[in-house]
Amino acid sequence: MTRLLDPLFRTDAMRDIFSDQARLQGMLDFEAALGRTQARLGVIPKAAAPAIEAQCQAILFDVEALARAAMLSGNPAIPMVKALTALVAKRDTKAAGYVHWGATSQDAMDTGLVLQLRNAIDSIDADLARLALALARLAKKHQRAPMAGRTWLQQALPITVGLKAAGALSAVQRHRARLRELRERVLVIQFGGAAGTLASLGERGLDIAKALAAALKLGLPDISWHSHRDRIAEVATTLGLLVGTLGKIARDVSLLMQTEVGEAFEPAAPGRGGSSTLPHKRNPVGCAVVLAAATKVPALVSVMLAAIVQEHERGLGNWHAEWETLPEICLLSAGALGQVTQIIEGLEIDTARMRRNLDATHGLILAEAVSAALAPKLGREAAHELIEAACRRAVERGEPLRDVLANDAQVGKHLSAADLDRLFNPVNYLGVAEQFVDRVLATRSVRKK
Repeated sequence: MTRLLDPLFRTDAMRDIFSDQARLQGMLDFEAALGRTQARLGVIPKAAAPAIEAQCQAILFDVEALARAAMLSGNPAIPMVKALTALVAKRDTKAAGYVHWGATSQDAMDTGLVLQLRNAIDSIDADLARLALALARLAKKHQRAPMAGRTWLQQALPITVGLKAAGALSAVQRHRARLRELRERVLVIQFGGAAGTLASLGERGLDIAKALAAALKLGLPDISWHSHRDRIAEVATTLGLLVGTLGKIARDVSLLMQTEVGEAFEPAAPGRGGSSTLPHKRNPVGCAVVLAAATKVPALVSVMLAAIVQEHERGLGNWHAEWETLPEICLLSAGALGQVTQIIEGLEIDTARMRRNLDATHGLILAEAVSAALAPKLGREAAHELIEAACRRAVERGEPLRDVLANDAQVGKHLSAADLDRLFNPVNYLGVAEQFVDRVLATRSVRKK
């Protein structure tokens, strides 16, 4: 990982959450809470807890030395516990004998990770709330603004800007709901000892586990989960879904920014989106970053899903595969989310260009509207074939579809000139787009209460 690219793909907040110092501090927070809990319950001497806790500060440790030692031990918790024990021993030899009492290295690493994930989920949810607000404002402001709806990259039917924004908002709200739901399952301690039985603590194991969970403000699982990794994988898959939605938004914005379309644009700023050789360019740079994340994250999620299959009571290699993968998913997700939020908050909408583009097909985009109006009189299939043939003639002759239909005797039997004027006004064929927007906005209001 290079700092040259970090600001482009990651946020400072998420980088801090998953920094080496934060990872180390998470494990140390586990050790400090474990000592306090065991001292309070009389499992270790009361005097040992403050002696241990005083040394549970990441700043006191040599991260580089721990990293080198992890090459031999297989994980960073083992050398951390040794270093912590040595620090405590310098001040209280007896207390040093109670460091990491009854725990295993994975207990410290997994619980430390959960503490990091709690901060990560809080950060992402706050950013999602900001994005949801921006999308809600966009949907409300442009609720009735018509634009071309496109299927298979071709103009299909008129829709509204508000409908497009509301679709994204609805997805964002579902992602927020997923984050809320996974908290109970994911934000739990890991505490099982060497093989998940807490055997070294005798009959006090569950008492300590309950108190430890309370001390860390985490949930208490029904059983230790050393080699059952669905909790961790759920975070990855949930963020994978989120990044997919962010990629969809970025794809749409970048397509709308195309020169030939020109309907919406990323916010302008000095130096943003410029070219090293083409002075006129306004590139969708934010979209590019999001689409890069949407390309990378699914592969990383697949690593997390593959890592679920672990051997017996402790995984060999598959647990290790999680260590860098999940933080990278969180980092890329936060970076993509930040980019999309900035784009939507400053999105420039050219409603006049949208209206002009609705006329680009010379009325073909409203062919279904005319077919639907004729269907009750001619039957659906006959009406469809009639308008389909008229569309072909319009294209061949280079004439507006309305003019072709106005000169069609069969159409004239059922539709007047006024009828055609009404049918070829895109704002009259928006279906329940406005109601859909209202429904999404109303759902958002209910959830905020």
